[in-house]
Amino acid sequence: MRTPRLEIYPDKIRENTKSVSDLCHEKGVQVACVTKVTSAHLEVAKAMVDGGADMLADSRIENLWKLREAGFGGPFLLLRLPTPSEAYDVVRTANLSLNSSLTTLKALSSAAKILKTVHKVIIMVDVGDLREGVWPDQLVDLVKNSKDLPGIEIVGLGCNLACYGGVIPSVKNMTNLVEQRELCRRETGLDLPLLSGGNSSGLPLLASGKMPKEINHFRVGEAIVLGRNVIDRSPWQGTCQDTFVAVAEVVETEKKPSIPIGERGQDAFGETQNFIDRGIRTRAICNIGRQDTVVDGLTPVDSEIIILGGSSDHLILDVEKASKGAKVGGTISFYPGYGALLALTTSPYVHKYVVWGK
Repeated sequence: MRTPRLEIYPDKIRENTKSVSDLCHEKGVQVACVTKVTSAHLEVAKAMVDGGADMLADSRIENLWKLREAGFGGPFLLLRLPTPSEAYDVVRTANLSLNSSLTTLKALSSAAKILKTVHKVIIMVDVGDLREGVWPDQLVDLVKNSKDLPGIEIVGLGCNLACYGGVIPSVKNMTNLVEQRELCRRETGLDLPLLSGGNSSGLPLLASGKMPKEINHFRVGEAIVLGRNVIDRSPWQGTCQDTFVAVAEVVETEKKPSIPIGERGQDAFGETQNFIDRGIRTRAICNIGRQDTVVDGLTPVDSEIIILGGSSDHLILDVEKASKGAKVGGTISFYPGYGALLALTTSPYVHKYVVWGK
């Protein structure tokens, strides 16, 4: 198999999906499985559906359209707030979308009229993470002004946590979302049946039994695709973490000093590096770099290998104590974190291989 490559293990992703979905379904929560970190890879999406996904979600219209063309039946949820200019494509592709702008909602309404359909929306409320969402004191006005737009059905409220601000889901902020819905119900007469309480970060609160029972919809990505508790990146209960493996090929091995020789300035990325003097060490260079992945997000499968850094096209390693040794033409494997996986699946220079039965 060619390198650099990303090995994908759908059987493990299906089992992870089943584990997370079973927990959510036991608590009365629907699961929108997020395909975005894998660029909506079709085998990953199928594994999620087979594992119990209630819907598929992605931040890119192109990815949702790819799933539609491949025969997936949906429903499909667009995660990233849509722009008014892409309203037609949003309505044509997604069954639901997350929204916080009246301007965009009017554009979606116009597109829905043209397409003779009804587009469902979840109004996002900012409960403290300071990413997307209308501020609570503006929520009722937004819902009132958009509830009668033709072709638009407001089906619920949602919030996002542990992304930008790192705010952890709690009984307090989840109860806030529930209270905001009750206020909107009184003021607008809408039922707003869905309460989309967030992403993988809400699973610990759900598992603890402390999640308000009114929260009935989650958007889950990392806990499924990487088997991680996103609060601290520890393994999530009932899941495996070796769902993806990045593999790079060694193009050079040499004994070299640990510290560059000569006056130093910035590197190619405008950064100033710090080096640890470990003496003369065996160093390996692999054919993967920052154009392909987030170097700091890779963890060598061999725990004795140290990642020293990377340039656009090369990954530099300390392999002095590598268990199998490193030689030119050999390969070295890594477990990717979320950011590294996102880049690996997006890069056209990384070959993707599906591995079954492991």
